[in-house]
Amino acid sequence: MREDIAVFSGSAHPELAEEICTHLGVPLHPVKVQRFANDCLEVQLEANCRERDVFLIQPLVRPVQEHLVELLLMLDAARGASAKRITVVMPHYSYARSDKKDAPRISIGGRLVADLLATAGADRVLAMTLHSPQVHGFFSVPVDHLHALQELAKHFRQYDLSETTVVSPDLGNAKEAAHFARLLGVQVAAGAKQRFADDRVEISSVIGEITGRDVIVLDDEIAKGSTVLELLSKLRELKARSIRVACTHGLFSSGALKRIGEQADVLEVVCTNTVPIPPEEQGPKLKVLSIAPALAEAMRRIHNGESVSALFETA
Repeated sequence: MREDIAVFSGSAHPELAEEICTHLGVPLHPVKVQRFANDCLEVQLEANCRERDVFLIQPLVRPVQEHLVELLLMLDAARGASAKRITVVMPHYSYARSDKKDAPRISIGGRLVADLLATAGADRVLAMTLHSPQVHGFFSVPVDHLHALQELAKHFRQYDLSETTVVSPDLGNAKEAAHFARLLGVQVAAGAKQRFADDRVEISSVIGEITGRDVIVLDDEIAKGSTVLELLSKLRELKARSIRVACTHGLFSSGALKRIGEQADVLEVVCTNTVPIPPEEQGPKLKVLSIAPALAEAMRRIHNGESVSALFETA
C-alpha cells in the first residue's frame, strides 16, 4: 500500500481493525476519544489526513448509539482535516434491520442513519452482509457490499456434504441460502416464517428436503436466537440427521449462543468476526471465522481504483 492511505478505528472492534491493517501492511493510526463533563463525546484522529485516502473502521454494535455518534464524529474530524476521500468500513450495519414501514408512524432507521453518514462526510461505504437488499439503496454515496459466503463455504467443505441441505429460516434470506448451496453443491430449503414480535416467531413449515439429511442453517445474523430455535424445533419434527448453524453476524444477545449451544443435536455454531464476541461468552460449539482478509482486499481495491465486485466473480 502507498503512503497516502490512513486507517483509523473506533472503539467498537479494534481487534478486527488491527487484523485488517496487518493484512494491508499499514499501521492502524490512533484515535483519541474523550467524554466531556456534560456527557458529550469528542474525537481526535491522531495522524495526518490531509489529501490522504482515509478508512474509518467501525461496526455498529452495542452500545450502538455510542458507536454511531463516535463514527459520525470521526467522519467530521477526517473531513475537517482535509481528507482526500473518506470510506466508512462498517462490517455490521445494525440499523439495516429498520428497512421498511411495517406499522403506522414508525421510523425507517436504516435510511436515516445512511443519510447521517453521508452528511457527516462519508464518500463511500464498505459493508458486509446487509440485512436486506433494499438497504443498499438507502445510501446516497457508493456502497461496496461484501458477503461472507466464501469464508463460510471454505469451512463447511471439510465435511461430507453428500447428503446436505442448506436451510434458510425464512424466504427473505432464501436467495442468499441458494447462493451458499451452489457454492457447496448441495440442496437448499427455506422456512415459512411469521414474526409476531422481536423475539416471537413461528415457522409453520420448511419447503425442501430435510428428512434424514445433514442440515446447515444459514442466516445473516443471530441476535436473540428465537428464529433459529424455532427452526430447530421444526427440523427435529422433520427428522434431520444432523444440524449445524451458520451466520455472518454473531450478535448472540440475551444468552442466545448458550441456548443454541445447549441443543444436543446442534453440532456447531459458525459465525464471522464482523462483531466482537467476548471470550467469556464463547461456548465449546462456537467457531469464529475471520473476514479481515476479505475486508482488507476490498479496501486495497478501493484505494487502487480496482473492481470490488470482481471478488465475487468466481462465487
